[in-house]
Amino acid sequence: MISPPHSPSRPFRDLREFYAELPVKGALLGVDPGDRRIGLAISDAQRLIASPLATLSKTRREQDYSGMVAALAGRSLAGIVVGWARNLDGRSGPAAQKSAALAHFLAARFERPTLLWDERLSTAAVTRSLIEGDASRRRRAEIIDETAAAYILQGAIDALGNL
Repeated sequence: MISPPHSPSRPFRDLREFYAELPVKGALLGVDPGDRRIGLAISDAQRLIASPLATLSKTRREQDYSGMVAALAGRSLAGIVVGWARNLDGRSGPAAQKSAALAHFLAARFERPTLLWDERLSTAAVTRSLIEGDASRRRRAEIIDETAAAYILQGAIDALGNL
């Protein structure tokens, strides 16, 4: 039986399928959806390094989505990696459902392959790293979300490099 082609509005949960849909080169967008803010990160065209891009404050869903679209205007994206906030036991809770809804929107809006990437403990790891780097509490609050997005994206980039 032949499987139907991937719909751009349905995010991937499998790294190999996501990889198969990507062009050879092109930047990837990383998204860390949080309760109060959305962190964005971008990779280079060769997909070697993820860099923090922006932090958007969340208000209402429509405004959040339009803010992301505005922040990404003019950027050429090959694919999108959205942090999938699953529970520590691996089950999907409300945060994972919100991540999936955001991934569906981005996949449909940008018509690019979109991957839901397990982000459990990413913010904790980034916070620990910033504390070790002696970043002030205020500075950490300013950059934590976009840095977490870069951490999530870098994890996906490293996994893609191992395929």
